[in-house]
Amino acid sequence: MSRFVVNGGNILKGSITPQGAKNEALQIISAVLLTPEKVTISNIPDIIDVNLLIELLQEMNVKVDRIDRATCTFQADDVDVDYLGSQAYKKKSGKLRGSVMFAGPMLSRFKKAYIPKPGGDKIGRRRLDTHIIGFEKLGARFEFDDAQQKYQLVSPQLKGAFILLDEPSVTGTANIVMAAVMAEGTTTIYNAACEPYLQQLCKMLVRMGAKISGIGSNMLVIDGVNYLGATEHTMLPDMIEIGSFIGLAAMTQSEITIKNAGIQHLGVIPDKFKQLGIQMEFRGDDIFIPAQESYEIQTFLDGSVLTIYDHPWPGFTPDLLSIVLVVATQAHGSVLIHQKMFESRLFFVDKLMDMGAQIILCDPHRATVIGLGRKHHLRGITMSSPDIRAGVALLIAALSAEGKSIIQNIEQIDRGYQNIDTRLRALGADIERIEPNGNGNGK
Repeated sequence: MSRFVVNGGNILKGSITPQGAKNEALQIISAVLLTPEKVTISNIPDIIDVNLLIELLQEMNVKVDRIDRATCTFQADDVDVDYLGSQAYKKKSGKLRGSVMFAGPMLSRFKKAYIPKPGGDKIGRRRLDTHIIGFEKLGARFEFDDAQQKYQLVSPQLKGAFILLDEPSVTGTANIVMAAVMAEGTTTIYNAACEPYLQQLCKMLVRMGAKISGIGSNMLVIDGVNYLGATEHTMLPDMIEIGSFIGLAAMTQSEITIKNAGIQHLGVIPDKFKQLGIQMEFRGDDIFIPAQESYEIQTFLDGSVLTIYDHPWPGFTPDLLSIVLVVATQAHGSVLIHQKMFESRLFFVDKLMDMGAQIILCDPHRATVIGLGRKHHLRGITMSSPDIRAGVALLIAALSAEGKSIIQNIEQIDRGYQNIDTRLRALGADIERIEPNGNGNGK
């Protein structure tokens, strides 16, 4: 198991460019299964989850031409549909929750799909009900094979329907949209997710020949077509990386410029960090964060303690609550963090408390952070990364702490952040990757 060795306390400086969006990539790359023609995708993040999804496509006999690490051409003109029912697919796809995104396009084009039990982060229950109920309303028959531990969906012809989602699930909406684009008749999805990445998927499908209206709203209307064709697509910058870098700059008192940030697609993310007292300037499409000795958490207008919580877009993304929490530990003031969607995502705070942070874990969904205002620096410890976002929050804490920290299980971080150690060293961070054989990499 690889680990990071971090010597904290360095002030960083320089520019960093965010990778392509992980959550967009998992949807967009799955959508290549909807057409036998070539689809070229650019700004692909070079991370474990996305590379594993591309490997799964190759094993399904999709032709993949990797022009460079960020650009691929896909052609799904000879898909081995039965591979999805194999033990090999079950084993590999079970490691990656994103593989559930194959179900919509496979059902749409090939009339059957298999879904393994979800893998990915250990952050609590992540149900598939929204996906499956949507497929059933389109006319698919659903079965669970208890012996094989997999879901199977079959439909001779999907038919348009009115679908009121029980929750505005991003992956659920994306999957149902991909299933509906070649269904017979009109599909209306109400209470649909409207995240920028979902908008990107819909715009890509329209370029391929789909008929979708209401993009960017919570009601999508899809008129089914018979065929989708070739297209080209470029990923947005990853908003979670951008938020992580804003938090990193504040915690380490560093001057950092985030290049090509796609500011118009960030929604309330900059505003939430400003509520923590973090200064930033928009310079064209770049975000400049000046070095700050201190930052103070705002209160509500009546003077009550600020609460930051996750909410479906255009609300604040749950993927950045871990970052907000760790950044608050060194602010002046207090904040209540309310993680509504996942009941296990705050359980990493025990590591921060071991580092000296003042945090009260109220219950699995809420934590109160009492900012230290840098009166007491965090101290380096040995810890393990439980999931992608908590792992990066702990890395940010380690970079700001006094002394040496060791972060184990960094494969979780690698699932969502490409070459993070190399990119942080370019800013002046003292971070070394130690491989299982004991060899270091890059001090």
